[in-house]
Amino acid sequence: METIILIIFILGYVAIAFEHPLKINKAASALITGVICWSIYILAANELVPGLDTYSEYLANADHGDPTHFVLHELGYHVDEIAQILFFLIGAMTIVELVDIHGGFDVITRNIKTTNKVKLLWMISILTFFLSAALDNLTTSIVMVSLLSKLMEDRETKLLFAGVIVISANSGGAWSPIGDVTTTMLWIDDKITAPVIIVNTFLPSLISLLAPLAILTFTLKGDVTSPPQLHEKEDITSEREKRLVLILGVAGLVFVPVFKIVTHLPPFMGMMFSLGLLWAATEFLNKSKQDKFKEKLSPAHALERIDTSSMLFFLGILLAVGALQVSGLLGELATWLDNSIPSREITVTAIGLLSSIVDNVPLVAGAIEMYPESKYPELTTDATFWQYLAYCAGTGGSVLIIGSAAGVAVMGIEKVQFFWYLNRISWLALIGYFAGAGTFLLMESLGLMI
Repeated sequence: METIILIIFILGYVAIAFEHPLKINKAASALITGVICWSIYILAANELVPGLDTYSEYLANADHGDPTHFVLHELGYHVDEIAQILFFLIGAMTIVELVDIHGGFDVITRNIKTTNKVKLLWMISILTFFLSAALDNLTTSIVMVSLLSKLMEDRETKLLFAGVIVISANSGGAWSPIGDVTTTMLWIDDKITAPVIIVNTFLPSLISLLAPLAILTFTLKGDVTSPPQLHEKEDITSEREKRLVLILGVAGLVFVPVFKIVTHLPPFMGMMFSLGLLWAATEFLNKSKQDKFKEKLSPAHALERIDTSSMLFFLGILLAVGALQVSGLLGELATWLDNSIPSREITVTAIGLLSSIVDNVPLVAGAIEMYPESKYPELTTDATFWQYLAYCAGTGGSVLIIGSAAGVAVMGIEKVQFFWYLNRISWLALIGYFAGAGTFLLMESLGLMI
């Protein structure tokens, strides 16, 4: 049974990795994989007779000794955890879309005036780094890459800046509990707390960006050429409204960790509260506008714009990883890794690099299930293992253009070629990754962690 589940998971993973050649959306592959894995698990459980082997004995010790009851109980537990992540992401994405359709990001981007390549690169990179921590790396990369077409005309320069935006967005998302979906997963699962992850991984994440920027500072020369000004689209929000919605949106996102600390409620509750407040505020702001404008600015329109296929992908892949966990496969893998690799730091570093090839969501989900606190009591909340995993999974995806949601988005918008990124950006991202990793491990060895 375990072997069949593993084969199905690997086949599903291959389908996800080769999404573009197969022309099958990765959400479809993930959903099929997740459902088949759980179907095999429950059917196998029903076929086993208690007392024949360790697995059936395990099932027989469940409530009422009923294998079906046990499997459904486990499925309900995993669905509860997955739902919290999905509700959190839906709320965050809707808030960002509301800010965007009200022109809130224009307040930030139009203040970039310089044409010097080095200065512009630093400004865009640092802005992306901090924006992705407050919003998320995917949304920030889309906003910043869209800005490039307004700032520069040269194709090669634009591609270089787009590549650095991928590094900046992933580095910025890694140190914030709301900046990257993998860090969010660790936070929601109580593996890390917001203050600790921010303080302990901020410097390593920043170094992972500063190292590539330092190299490019000595290689970039000249100024960018601005494109000809095109006719601006009709502006339906005032400057005051843009600033207000931007402030409310960012404040709402930043408020979520505070809400969790104060109330001890799950993070998605704080996100829903922030969304509700912004929803009410924008409805009030737009109540006197014409109906055609109100519709464009409505929260309902913002909900239509969120990436639903990504939500379904997360659902499918997390269900599949849950099946691997309850079947015992991930526990066996964790034991093998501990016995085979001399250091968990090496394991986590490898996971980070692997996330540049395959999606980091199932990698982190798998790591969470592989190392339960019940079996590894030293891996408590805020253990350096989890903090280092958040850094590595967040920044490692920058090494390849397909290794992160931000990279895939930039690839689609600017038509970045895989091998162009490999030749021009990957080595910079790799230097940054190891520079940040070394910084984290040095901080740990010197006792500089809180």
